[in-house]
Amino acid sequence: MTIRTHLTAIGVAVMALTGAAAHAQLHDPATPIAVASKVALRGEANNIAVREMRIVRTNDILVVQADMANMGRTDRTVFYRFKWVDQVGNQVGDGESWKQMSVLGLGQQTVKSVAPTSAAVDLRLEMNVEPR
Repeated sequence: MTIRTHLTAIGVAVMALTGAAAHAQLHDPATPIAVASKVALRGEANNIAVREMRIVRTNDILVVQADMANMGRTDRTVFYRFKWVDQVGNQVGDGESWKQMSVLGLGQQTVKSVAPTSAAVDLRLEMNVEPR
């Protein structure tokens, strides 16, 4: 392998790592890392932060409540859904449909969901925030 090929491979690796780091920074800084790992943000957060997420197992079924806070003064429309997964990461159930919710400026809303079956052991909160 030539020096030029080596440098090109290193450049590609650096760009890939930089892109991964930028992708990891998409979540709002006010969102705790443990919560951010359960949030799949589609696009920009636009001042919406998932401040807290509570997950409990009741009667062998997972139940979740997530608090979304609007850090800005303008109202935001949030589209969200929960994706439930089993032990190996496969989706459980047919999947939820997208739900729409308004979060007033400097306000907070709590969203709730229940797993479709007891096979669900984890979840992802998918969300898309309208820019205005």
